[in-house]
Amino acid sequence: MNGFQRIKAILIGLLMLAVAILFILFPSDEMYMAIVWLLSVGLAIAGIRDIIFYFRMARHMIGGKMILIQGVIILDFALITGSLADVPKIYILLYLIGIHAFSGVVEVLRAMEAKRTVDGPWKLKFGHGLVNLGLAMACLIFIRHSNTAIMIYSIGLIYSAIVRIFGAFQRTSFILIE
Repeated sequence: MNGFQRIKAILIGLLMLAVAILFILFPSDEMYMAIVWLLSVGLAIAGIRDIIFYFRMARHMIGGKMILIQGVIILDFALITGSLADVPKIYILLYLIGIHAFSGVVEVLRAMEAKRTVDGPWKLKFGHGLVNLGLAMACLIFIRHSNTAIMIYSIGLIYSAIVRIFGAFQRTSFILIE
């Protein structure tokens, strides 16, 4: 990670923190709609970025089709999320439960694989997976409360911002092949 990428990661992390604090301080139906909009736009950007990456570079890589499939699925999730604006909040909570549980399980499994195969920073991935699983459990426990979606999304946003800022200060290793 070069200096510009580090500064960009820190600024994005600080912006994420500011948005999360705004959501926590002013929970309302407007903030709920903002969360649905942010989820939809964020997933759409990620999906389109993966699709563009496939057509620019990944189609020439081994396993490149998986990036295309991932991009299309993420774009589909963005469209589904955008259509959830008019449904009851319990569906968004179920959606958040699914997202956090799935990403938590994937992160824990990736951390366990990293622990077995390489000597790397597997503890951060493991912790990230546990936090995602904890957020899924908190969503499930507090599913009846009206502002649960806003709080869970905000807590997840705060944690992701902290991890992003922390990651900007970590050393990156380079492999040099002579």
